[in-house]
Amino acid sequence: MSLRICISVLLLSLCATGRSHAPAPKTHIPERFTPDSARLADPAASERHDRLYDSLRSKSARRKVPRMLYGFLVRPQRDTTSEGRITDESRPLRPLAGKTVGKITIARQPVFRPDGGWLQRTGNKLHRQTRERVLRRDLLFRPGDAFDPELVVRTEQLLRTRDYIADADIDVRLDPVDTTCVELIVRTRDSWSISGDGAWRSRGRTMVALEDANILGYGTLLRLKTHFDRRDFTYGGNIVEYIAPNLFGSFFSARFSAGRAFYASELVAELRKEFLRPTDYGVGALYSRTKSKRYIIDRDTSLPVRIRELDLWCGRSRHLPSIRSSLFLTVRFDRTRFDRRPPVAKRLHPALHERDLLLLAAGLYRERFYTANMVYGFGTKEYLATGYRLEATGGHAWGEFGNEAYLGIGFRTGGFRRAGYLMGAFSVGGFIDPANGAWHRNAADVDLQWFSNLLMVRRTRLRQFFGINYTHGWNRASGADEYLRFTDENGLQALDEYAIGTTRAMLNTETVFFTPYQPLGFRIALFGFADFGTIGDSPNLFRNAFFSTLGLGIRIRNERLTFNTIQLRFGIALGKRGVVGSDYFRLSSITQMDRVRYRPSRPDIVGYE
Repeated sequence: MSLRICISVLLLSLCATGRSHAPAPKTHIPERFTPDSARLADPAASERHDRLYDSLRSKSARRKVPRMLYGFLVRPQRDTTSEGRITDESRPLRPLAGKTVGKITIARQPVFRPDGGWLQRTGNKLHRQTRERVLRRDLLFRPGDAFDPELVVRTEQLLRTRDYIADADIDVRLDPVDTTCVELIVRTRDSWSISGDGAWRSRGRTMVALEDANILGYGTLLRLKTHFDRRDFTYGGNIVEYIAPNLFGSFFSARFSAGRAFYASELVAELRKEFLRPTDYGVGALYSRTKSKRYIIDRDTSLPVRIRELDLWCGRSRHLPSIRSSLFLTVRFDRTRFDRRPPVAKRLHPALHERDLLLLAAGLYRERFYTANMVYGFGTKEYLATGYRLEATGGHAWGEFGNEAYLGIGFRTGGFRRAGYLMGAFSVGGFIDPANGAWHRNAADVDLQWFSNLLMVRRTRLRQFFGINYTHGWNRASGADEYLRFTDENGLQALDEYAIGTTRAMLNTETVFFTPYQPLGFRIALFGFADFGTIGDSPNLFRNAFFSTLGLGIRIRNERLTFNTIQLRFGIALGKRGVVGSDYFRLSSITQMDRVRYRPSRPDIVGYE
């Protein structure tokens, strides 16, 4: 991080010497602002920044070190935040629906500018560009197929989820010779696939990693993690991981990892195919042998666990045009065995019981994605899902302390309304004792998320986020996974307090201000948050422990530079008696939530995190 900061300071110093001193033209601010149609970026500011980077490129080419910095730090593409609208990318293509897919051309672009400095040219030579057949195997359509606009959009999204692809777009045009056919041009730009990672943990344990996400241009990933004790450099072990996201164009993904990290070890082999089309099939197989310390929430400690698991599932979906939805059916078998675990009993640590579980799920779903920005990120494309999923799950478990049945149901829906985007979800499930029909280990979850349209206050764009979550368990046992707590994903931002219970409720709010200020092309967003939550064993929320967090922060992002968004947050946590354990300050590098991976509608037990 310190090296990146030093490089950034040098670059900014160089930028200051290349700044244009031409007077800035006046900017017109419309009297009325329409979120879905307004241009969000200042055209004059964008023009000034283009002139700045053109000047920077020209000046940096004169000297070796500035040319190196420019080649490493500046992206070749233009800033994309001027789009700023929520759009349906399939809509302009619908008049072409039903035509025949003709010629498909792949247009590949390297990582850096081909006409850049020697460092950029050297980087392109060192990088093995993604092979054309690797890109073709990710296409959800083939020549001769009937043209489907939705599949084109899904293919763009699928390509953008690949770690070795920085950007992807598909141009569609009529065949000039045969108007019953369409030609497609798939444009992609590679990412620099070699990267490193690291982790600085307690008690001296340290991890460094090196990976290549595009080995020899075949789109496969190889990662090596090395663990050691930084206090005396004691060797802690290696973990090797290999991932093939699409085997031979079959859309089967494979993953294998093996190794150890101090007391922990793993051996994992997985093969799976997810639902990608409205009519499709899915199948998966996972075998794992792992040893680790598992956090026992009610004892606030970690205990060693060694587990063997075999997980098999398959499913089928079929599109029903009459209701514009897909009907799906999935089956799952899971076998779990333990070689080492804490002491267990019938009502103690049921999550650590040996069992064979067979589940069957059926339901309906409809799904469509819209493109937006300035939601969770700044300028790159983000995908927001609309539609619904209704699912019912039933099954039987054969356990070491007796057999039991399972029954659960879930519903999720989301879409755009006049006031913004609204998503709601509900799920409930539990186990049934076949001997007496009694329910136990039950859990219900309600989730509601909303964010507003992009509003304008003077020259600042504003978006309001609002979320409610309620989780309640009853007839629970004791031990591992039988209690709730506040987590990073489901919690209060600045809270650092040990609290557990069987009932948890949260209200999360955040206001984000996308400021118009863009010094040297850096976009700045200010945010403030207020979170409120209760947790405890009583169904009456007012009898449980109450916490709240308040804070503010800043996010900085330059779409022209290679760094992720930098976030600086300050906050404080309060309880019924005043200040409690707080995570007062946090500096982090965050990635934008602009990539959607398709998940299979496989049955999963409703329960706790």
